[in-house]
Amino acid sequence: MSTKTPDLAGSKAVNEISIAHSPDSDDAFMFYGLATNKVRVPGYRFSHTLCDIETLNRRAREEAFYDITAISFHAYPYLQENYTLMGCGGSVGEGYGPMVVASRMLDVNDLGRIRVAVPGTLTTAYLALKILNPEIMTVTVPFDRIIPEILAGNYDAGLIIHEGQLTYSTSGLFRVIDLGAWWRETTGLVLPLGGNAIRRSLGAKAHKVISKALRDSIRYALDHREQALEYAMQFARDLDTTMASQFVSMYVNERTLDYGADGREAIRKLLAMGHERGIISIAPQVDFVD
Repeated sequence: MSTKTPDLAGSKAVNEISIAHSPDSDDAFMFYGLATNKVRVPGYRFSHTLCDIETLNRRAREEAFYDITAISFHAYPYLQENYTLMGCGGSVGEGYGPMVVASRMLDVNDLGRIRVAVPGTLTTAYLALKILNPEIMTVTVPFDRIIPEILAGNYDAGLIIHEGQLTYSTSGLFRVIDLGAWWRETTGLVLPLGGNAIRRSLGAKAHKVISKALRDSIRYALDHREQALEYAMQFARDLDTTMASQFVSMYVNERTLDYGADGREAIRKLLAMGHERGIISIAPQVDFVD
C-alpha cells in the first residue's frame, strides 16, 4: 500500500508505491526503467514484488494488496471496485496467444472428452478456453508444471502461457489450438491477456504521475532494447537470448504503450462475452487511467 516517508534529507515526504508483477521476461523488460532507476520520478519511490500471475489475481481480488498490480483481464471484474486499469503496460496477442498442447495429435473437438491442465481459473487463458467450449473439464496446475505434467502422462493436454508458447514443441508436444488465433478469427480483434491495475484510492494526481512513469519505463526499454533484454534474461525461463527477444517482442511493443481503440474494444468484448456466457459472475465496468 502507498505510504509517505521522509526522503534522506528529511526535507519532504516521498510517496512509496508498491508494484507487483510476474517474474517473466516480458514484465521484467517492461519495468526495466523503473526497477533499475533509469526512470526516476521526483517525490516517488517504487518497490517491486515478483509473483506468479494467478497469485496476483487472487491477492487483488481478496484485498487491494498492492498499489499497482499485474492482473489477468479475466480477474478485473472481481477487483474493479478497488482498482482501475492503466492505459499502458498490457500484454496483447496479435493473432497469437495461449495454446492448448497435448502429448499426441488431437482435434479441438477432442478437448471436451479429456481433462485439460490450466494455469488458474482467473487467467485470461482460462476465460478464452471456456468461451471456446464451456464443457471442457479443467484441473488447475502451476503454469510452470503444466508441460512436465503432460510429459509425465498425468494429463492429456494443457493450457500453456508465458514462455511455454515458444518451447512446447521442443518437448515433443503438439498444438491443438492457439486461442489468440482463434479469437482473431472469431471476433476480428486482438486477444488482451493481462494488464496493470492501479488502486483507485491513490487519486487522480497520483494516477497521472504513475501512468507516465510506467509509460516512460516501457519507452526506455524499447529505446534501450539490448540493455533491457540483458536485464530481462534473468527471468527468461528456458529461453536463449534469441527466443527471449522473440517472446519480449510478442508482448512488449507499441501496443504496450497504448492499447489503442481496438485494444480497448477487445478488452470490453472479452469480458462482456465472459459475463454473458456465465463464466464471469460480475458485470464488468471497464475504465482506464491515461
